[in-house]
Amino acid sequence: MGGQKVIASTKGRYALRVMADMAEYCKDGEFISLKDIAAREEISEKYLEAIMKLLVENKLVLGHRGKGGGYRLVKKPEEYSVGEIIRAAEGDIAPVACLSQGAQKCDRYDVCRTVSMWEKLDTIINDYLDGVKLTDLI
Repeated sequence: MGGQKVIASTKGRYALRVMADMAEYCKDGEFISLKDIAAREEISEKYLEAIMKLLVENKLVLGHRGKGGGYRLVKKPEEYSVGEIIRAAEGDIAPVACLSQGAQKCDRYDVCRTVSMWEKLDTIINDYLDGVKLTDLI
């Protein structure tokens, strides 16, 4: 059964690990090197660069180049939800395409027998992920 869609691919899972690592090891607004995070989390630096780019673009972390550079959290760890981190790395996490952000409703939306169930599942997933804080992971 190939081609399964999951809520969090490797990008989402690694983004959570990276953010938890930073919450634990970045103290007093200091920057932490990508090399150090990669070593602790056993993630390739190259793959980690792509994840950090997404986290920077979504304003969850701040990057700084040069001597003493690296990355740091923008907010306090308790202010991050797991949901926002996963969405930053993965994009939309809707359980079905018709509920994806910006998707046009399909022709059958008004008569669809299953759409209300999918909407409830989407709400449950997002409410749960948004209720778990980064500090709950460390």
